[in-house]
Amino acid sequence: MNRINLSRIDLNLLVTFEALMDLGSVTLAAERVGRTPSAVSHALARLREQVGDPLMVKVGGRMQPSPFALSLIEDIRPLLRGIEKVITPPAAFDPATSTRTFRLAMPAFPTLVARIMERVAQDAPGVELEWLGVGPLTTNEVRQERVDIAIVAPGTALVDGLDGWISPPTQRLSFARKDHPALENWGMEAWLAYPHVVIGIGGAARQTVQEAVERDGLQRRVGARLSEFAGVAPLLARSDHLGTFAPIGVAEDAVTFGLVFLEPPIHMPPIRFPIVWNGRLANDPAIMWLRKTVIEAYEHTAAKIDAIIASVDIVRPVLRRPVGDTDGG
Repeated sequence: MNRINLSRIDLNLLVTFEALMDLGSVTLAAERVGRTPSAVSHALARLREQVGDPLMVKVGGRMQPSPFALSLIEDIRPLLRGIEKVITPPAAFDPATSTRTFRLAMPAFPTLVARIMERVAQDAPGVELEWLGVGPLTTNEVRQERVDIAIVAPGTALVDGLDGWISPPTQRLSFARKDHPALENWGMEAWLAYPHVVIGIGGAARQTVQEAVERDGLQRRVGARLSEFAGVAPLLARSDHLGTFAPIGVAEDAVTFGLVFLEPPIHMPPIRFPIVWNGRLANDPAIMWLRKTVIEAYEHTAAKIDAIIASVDIVRPVLRRPVGDTDGG
């Protein structure tokens, strides 16, 4: 059996051949493929030369296939349909009718989670969201397509295989109950004198409050380590604990529980939260819808938190501890 050099085969020749086999007319085939009759005749001549068979001959005003052509078309049709399937853009994703389950990994910022759920309930009532915590392997889970989208710790690098969106910068604030004794003389001494609540955002190796503490050679006492933000405001409202966080995690609950907003007496650079997804799936309609939903929810929530901060009196430190050259100011 003689082998055909595939590099010499023009896919358009096969498309034209199928049209000729279907219609039996050079003129009609030309109309289907959007070419002139002479171009179709030329394409047929090229294909004849390459396969070594007349393929189709004109009999009584109509093109009649050879036995080889009849055999060939049966093999070509599924090949052409397969190629069409491969290169056809994905079907549009309809959130209103979808019953897909999406996996999200993110810190459980209550206001943001509520906004995402609100949007999904409105736009995609059949969609299920599976919420996962953020850990040191989260970005790898996204790369391996086990997680659809993730909000990861500030400072997390966008490694190969990931695409992402970085949130606008935000400054951290401290929070305390309204009659906390530290408010009498708010400053570094008071900030260090009371136990702190810490929230672990998995994988956060940089830009943490503890990093700033160690940078300045200070010591603070951690009184409680929580895995979620939902329990922070009630704990602060009922204890002498202090908390220093990105406001998106606690500001709305802080208002509900009557907490005081304070400017931290320690220098910390602004932080940004990366939202990441698998780069291979960047153009998948479902993932495009999901990331648009999450990013818009984040922007809406950030604006809401900014409005809350603008509406409250922020207690400033009586005396800020002088800080030398800092990293990332």
